Amino acid sequence: MRAQGAWAYGLRISIALGSVMALCWWQDRLSSVIALFLGIIVSALAETDDSWRGRLRALAATLVCFALVAFGVQALLRQPLGFALALVLFTFVFTLLGAAGERYRAIASACVILALYTAISMAPGAAHVGAAHAGAWSVPVLLLAGAAWYGLLSVGWCALFPHAPVRENLAALFEQLGAYLRLKASLFEPVRAVDLERRRMALAQTNGRVVAQLNTVKESLFNRLGPKPGPAIDGEMLRHMNLYFIAQDIHERASSSHYRYNEWAQLLFHSDVLYRCQRVLGLQGAACTRLAEALRLRQPFMPDAEGARAMEDLRAAIDYLAAQQQPAWQRALRSLRALVRNLSTLDAQLAAAAHPTAGAALADPSLFNRRPRTLAEAWTRIRLQLHPSAPLLRHALRLSLALGAGFVAMQLTDPVHGYWILLTTLFVCLPTYGATLQRVAQRILGTVIGLVAGWALLRLFPGLPEQALITVAAGVLFFITRTRRYVTATAAITLLVLLCFHQTTGDAYALIWPRLLDTVIGAAIAAAAMLLVLPDWQGRRLHLLVAQAIGAHAAYLREIMSQYASGKDDDLDYRLARRNAHNADAALSTALSQLLLEPRAVRRHARVGMQLLLLSHTLLNYLSALGAHRDKLFQGESHPLAVQAAQQAADSLEQMAQALKTRQPVPADDGRAAALGLELEQQIDTLADPFSPLLLVCQQLEPLREACLRLQGEGE
Repeated sequence: MRAQGAWAYGLRISIALGSVMALCWWQDRLSSVIALFLGIIVSALAETDDSWRGRLRALAATLVCFALVAFGVQALLRQPLGFALALVLFTFVFTLLGAAGERYRAIASACVILALYTAISMAPGAAHVGAAHAGAWSVPVLLLAGAAWYGLLSVGWCALFPHAPVRENLAALFEQLGAYLRLKASLFEPVRAVDLERRRMALAQTNGRVVAQLNTVKESLFNRLGPKPGPAIDGEMLRHMNLYFIAQDIHERASSSHYRYNEWAQLLFHSDVLYRCQRVLGLQGAACTRLAEALRLRQPFMPDAEGARAMEDLRAAIDYLAAQQQPAWQRALRSLRALVRNLSTLDAQLAAAAHPTAGAALADPSLFNRRPRTLAEAWTRIRLQLHPSAPLLRHALRLSLALGAGFVAMQLTDPVHGYWILLTTLFVCLPTYGATLQRVAQRILGTVIGLVAGWALLRLFPGLPEQALITVAAGVLFFITRTRRYVTATAAITLLVLLCFHQTTGDAYALIWPRLLDTVIGAAIAAAAMLLVLPDWQGRRLHLLVAQAIGAHAAYLREIMSQYASGKDDDLDYRLARRNAHNADAALSTALSQLLLEPRAVRRHARVGMQLLLLSHTLLNYLSALGAHRDKLFQGESHPLAVQAAQQAADSLEQMAQALKTRQPVPADDGRAAALGLELEQQIDTLADPFSPLLLVCQQLEPLREACLRLQGEGE
């Protein structure tokens, strides 16, 4: 049942494909199967998560674009040069349209795929076999019919099950939070010589996945609620929205750090208190996983008593250490008590998740809309990509030229059936070098598996009815695996095409070797384009990503301290600053993962980049701890020193970010931040507990500055 969402998706696909196959058999029109199937496939590829009204509007726009593309290809196919120029041009334009948002990116990508599907369907021996008696424009009409059929089925499905995608996305979010908490627990292991740097790096990468899933849930909610949810929200959506806000708070508390855990391990080596911290975090991670499972199965979630007992044991262990009255332990014990308060609140949030509609609602439950609201805003987003250093523009040029080269290769090898070269190039040419090479290997391997499986199944099941059932099953398998198991998905779609061709012509064996050769040629062209056409090496833009992360951390710190006098308020401004900081940190983590897959000659920034990621993520952990205790900041006496130190830290971070962004030398340390940090350390015992992470923030500035200087030195 963990794959419940994928199987619901598969059921929808199986209805679409199975009904078309049955209709073609009943009408004795098997020659139409390929075009109808390809129309269904491309319509499903253009699908994005939305409400049924939004999906209906998107379907109308998609069908209009599909009609223009399909009939345009039909008109140009007899003019190879015109077709090639048109393909290169609209691939470039449609790729740039993706800058306007995810919905536009999906539709634009599907339009390019449809152009090639139209050409494939019209090739002799495919759907064109039965086109003579159906009119000159039968292939575009069949493609549009298949696309419209799946689109209407999708709209109806969304109207019947409006909450299922949100629930599935929330389940995936809590599953990622559970993995993050269990990994965070490993930092508390009081073992000497443990590789904390490696664990922190894994934590930063896992945090990126949590952030990505948070964004997915937010978009899923926004599609159904709008930017400002009104009072007429139904109970199910209110429950989901509250669960999202609970997940946000859990993430902030899970990502917070109250001390340097390796120093705790040395200082409290003979105590079991860190093991108890580890146990509490592990149990909370397990509770998040159980909550994910409860959401998937639509069952009630109840926190277990084991977590409460573990929390009581942790408090007892801290009280025992405090009773020893060891002066060297006092600062660590203060941080441990702050950690216990944080974990207790996290427990309370998990308890609230059992009844998410019973708690107090947020004063500001609005969601920030990152989509363009007007055509002018969409054009502004596209215009921002129209400069040589923009990754999207470089990818658009690279992909367009790769398809042009693929068309030339097709003319030299197989002008009639060689469109699989173009299709392979389109699917494997991705924006980054590492992702492209990985996709090349997966595509070739999946094609080989699919062709071998197809050959074997044709031998084992020579009857057309059995082959028809296998074809539908292959289509379902493709869709439920295409985002996570690309090798399996490629094998499935290869099998589907092979069997569809056999249903139409009765001779699929002639397709096996050409399909394999075309795949290898298309993959080679994509790999060559990645190396030769405006390669977008991650090291060249690393300084911008680091600047973005540091600047976002500064804004997050300022937003935290703005609540110093007024108390905790999870308004939109605060949640936006927090999300921007985590998004920037996740973007840096993703870029470094890609950088490590690039050729050694362009990886000179890898070491300092990894160090900057660790420093950035650790700084974000300290800021999260400071933000998690906002409710305590205003309860004590005024602390001008803490306010001044926070202001200086934010100023220093912004100066570093600006220097990296403009490629100016990072300003020399004037000593003010260090002096304030030293004074703060001397007075930390007189400040409120929540200000302890602020000291760690100040102490993080100098290592961060030195790493930025090394990055600039390596770039010279």
